[in-house]
Amino acid sequence: MLAIDNVTVRIAGREILSGASANLPTGRRIGLVGRNGAGKSTLLNAILGRIDPDAGSISVPKNWKIGAMAQEAPGGPESLLDTVLAADTERTALMAAAESGTEAEDLGEVYHRLLDIDAYSAPSRAASILSGLGFPDEDQARPCAEFSGGWRMRVALAAILFADPDLMLLDEPTNYLDLEGVLWLTDFLRAARGTVLMVSHDRDLLNNSAEFILHLEGGRLELFTGNFDGFAKLRTARRAADVAFAKKQEAAREHMQAFVDRFRYKASKARQAQSRIKMLEKMAMPEAPIDERSAPIRIPAPEDVSPPLISMRLASVGYEPGKPVLKRLSLRFDPGDRIALLGENGNGKSTLAKLLAGKLAAMDGEVSRARKLVPGYFAQHQLEELDGALTAIATLSRMRPKLSEERVRTQLGGFGFSADTATTRVADLSGGERARLSLALATLDRPNLLILDEPTNHLDLDARTELLKALNAFDGAVVLVSHDRRLVEATTDRFLLVSGGKAEPFDGDLDEYRRYLLSPKHRLPRHAQAEEGERAA
Repeated sequence: MLAIDNVTVRIAGREILSGASANLPTGRRIGLVGRNGAGKSTLLNAILGRIDPDAGSISVPKNWKIGAMAQEAPGGPESLLDTVLAADTERTALMAAAESGTEAEDLGEVYHRLLDIDAYSAPSRAASILSGLGFPDEDQARPCAEFSGGWRMRVALAAILFADPDLMLLDEPTNYLDLEGVLWLTDFLRAARGTVLMVSHDRDLLNNSAEFILHLEGGRLELFTGNFDGFAKLRTARRAADVAFAKKQEAAREHMQAFVDRFRYKASKARQAQSRIKMLEKMAMPEAPIDERSAPIRIPAPEDVSPPLISMRLASVGYEPGKPVLKRLSLRFDPGDRIALLGENGNGKSTLAKLLAGKLAAMDGEVSRARKLVPGYFAQHQLEELDGALTAIATLSRMRPKLSEERVRTQLGGFGFSADTATTRVADLSGGERARLSLALATLDRPNLLILDEPTNHLDLDARTELLKALNAFDGAVVLVSHDRRLVEATTDRFLLVSGGKAEPFDGDLDEYRRYLLSPKHRLPRHAQAEEGERAA
């Protein structure tokens, strides 16, 4: 059992964890949740021993193997498969001993242990994990250094899953996955042998794989039985009761205080007044729960435009002349459309999004755009391109220098920026705040076609809910690429399957898509040229 006992951690003088305590059940899957900045990653680092608590202790059984994703993505000359295999350090050491010609007696023990840990099936298990996370067989032999940072982080995730430790610590494991990878990971974690503690803002993952929820708030921990929806329901009921109790308690205090103020200096009432003063001193101050609701997101209303917004006829698009990623596209996008793009990473979803946004031109065929079309485009790589030296206000003003400061502040306010955060350097903003800033940039021109490529990375659960509400209140068209199943189901009503160089309607819901995806004979083909183009981009 992992025991966290009265742990306090201070960083730069600020108390992150304050007397945090919890006993986590062995062999179960636990979701660690809390607002951005609450200290979830700090807790994982304390468990790993990367941070020494200022007070309290964390104890793990001595014989347990602890595994966590590498803080830096692997990027050496080793192949993906070899990188994953190396994560099982015991197997690696035993294989080296077997090859080095150890003495016969010792060699027997080595081979016996190799059989015990099923070492010889390890390559097929590692390959299966890599495949589930989106790497086809031919890629598994390529060096890690040939892949982008996001893809290498997938290799880091594959390595920890393959190592199968007694305690697995996962910090936002879905951030670099597509919807297909998240579906696979959910099934994998359900079958995990050891204890899994995962930080995640993916509600669907927490609902379908977590058996307990560990909530971190105000530096303290509380363990709830059940999945995230059960936790949220109980928490909502408890908070409502807490608010009601706090109001009653405050009313009682005010009543007694009024009596004291009126009669404390009147001789006939002095004794009663003194009695009430003592009662006030004994009565605990009411602690109404802090309102945890995330700042709302408000997308500016679009200008009306006649259909179609975009129409394509036999269009092709790609990054290198003569090598289209997608070809013979005959599609139409109208005002009010709510479309999700499905398909494994590397098949061309981001390429299609860039074509719609006008970031890529068609190689051939026809692409017609409405005269009043205003696209708004969000892509996760844009967060990395923000200038850390600028403030949020300066970031928007540099993009649109003719806008008044009042208009810029209004736009930022619609995405949760206070007067203080609007004048904070981008480098000092949290990941969630930078994501909100990028969304503010994407909608600055009041788009009537909003193209969102993985908008929820770095957003906490509350912020994702606010984005969901904002998209449902938005009157324009939406084209969405997201691994957040809840967001996809709640904001879109039809799907385009991007696969094998094509983009075609998928008739069915996400449950049908999941069954289709996990069925071996219907395994989606990966289009090699799309994969190369999107990674290069």
